Amino acid sequence: MKVAEIYKSTQGEGILASTESVFVRASGCNLRCRYCDTPLASFEPRGDDLSVDQIVEQVEQLGGSHVVLTGGEPMLYAELIPLGRRLREKNRHITVETAGTLYLPVACDLMSISPKLSNSTPSPADEPKWSPRHDRTRDAPDVIRRLVREYPYQIKFVKPVQKCLGRDAEAMLDAEQQFIRPVLFLNAQLIDRIAHSFCRHKKSSGKTVGRAMGGERFCA
Repeated sequence: MKVAEIYKSTQGEGILASTESVFVRASGCNLRCRYCDTPLASFEPRGDDLSVDQIVEQVEQLGGSHVVLTGGEPMLYAELIPLGRRLREKNRHITVETAGTLYLPVACDLMSISPKLSNSTPSPADEPKWSPRHDRTRDAPDVIRRLVREYPYQIKFVKPVQKCLGRDAEAMLDAEQQFIRPVLFLNAQLIDRIAHSFCRHKKSSGKTVGRAMGGERFCA
């Protein structure tokens, strides 16, 4: 499994915000979000090929009870299955951060899903190859439905602060049509919380952080 970095830090998002965690960042991604803040794991993937044993050893050296498997897109790697199993044997709480385009039967205590909306697609002028590919790949509602059925989960919609208007309306409509209606009907209370966040977002200047699905970012 190609790993960009393994480090200890504080979780900054979601229901586990402020929790000290060990982050295992997989290198490689099947998307190319225009606002990606980890190009070392996507646009310019780098890192080392590590075995499951090597990853677990580094995690144990760093200590702590919470592990975040992130990327890039960790679900690209089948090694995530034995890795999750080993971490579970070590009594670690496991969060998987994913865009929700791929499914693996992994051991996971919190599936942190970040669906990529239309505002994530890179410009065709900047990324002529990746722009259409990204737009096709990012839309996988069936995968998201399966993940939310099988795991404890949170949903986060992340977008850049700059240019928060303009394509915003398109992105929000995209979210409602693709994810909120088909997925969140599983929990009516979550729908109410999402709707409340949408209202807060529309009333803001675009710099307010809306809270939804356990506190994840709507706009960041």
